Amino acid sequence: MIVFINDQPIRLIGPKAAAQLTGSTSSSQPSFTDYDEIVDARLEALRAESLHGHLLILNANPATVSKLLTLLQRSETSNLLSVTLGCLDKEACEEAIKKPFKVIKAAGGVVYKDDKILLMFRRGVWDLPKGKLDPGESSKEGAVREVEEETNVEVAVGERICTTWHTYTLNGSRILKRTRWYRMAALDDSRMTPQQDEDIEKLAWLNWRETKLALTNSFSSIRYVIDEAGREQKVE
Repeated sequence: MIVFINDQPIRLIGPKAAAQLTGSTSSSQPSFTDYDEIVDARLEALRAESLHGHLLILNANPATVSKLLTLLQRSETSNLLSVTLGCLDKEACEEAIKKPFKVIKAAGGVVYKDDKILLMFRRGVWDLPKGKLDPGESSKEGAVREVEEETNVEVAVGERICTTWHTYTLNGSRILKRTRWYRMAALDDSRMTPQQDEDIEKLAWLNWRETKLALTNSFSSIRYVIDEAGREQKVE
């Protein structure tokens, strides 16, 4: 599970994955040397001073998660790049990270046409089409509906790419949005139009290099989705 809190990635891993960090020799797999700060929750308390660079927290439990959420809300975190939580019980830690928030379910798509990706410019940043699910709607159905509503591009939905969670505040409530992302193929973009009542200013088909450059002005969660989509392509 990866959660973006204040646009900072918080990754939860289980005890087996945490143990593998010590013996990793692969350049594609993280190891202890990739972290700027390591805290063992069994041996020391988590403090605000630890919130910098890439932080690894070992032997985390639900109380550790609650402490981290409090620190993220109250402390200066501009120097924090990421947090990895090595959980003793991953499922319990996941429930603890969801507990303070109202969970909203959403879905979206990475749309391809001739090796180009459809991006939209909204509220000053580049983004991907997505939105909240309607009652009783499946994630796949909602992803197609949202993409077609926001872009007026007819699409065919493929396999799921990944799931992201990100937080924001709405009318004083703390929201945790779960978004399931799907690979999509454009069937007809002849009437492509940005949905202006959703503050979408423009749409663009961009190649991989142009997409990566555009997403320097975006959210960490969106860059993560594109990276996951690119990783899937390489595997295929």
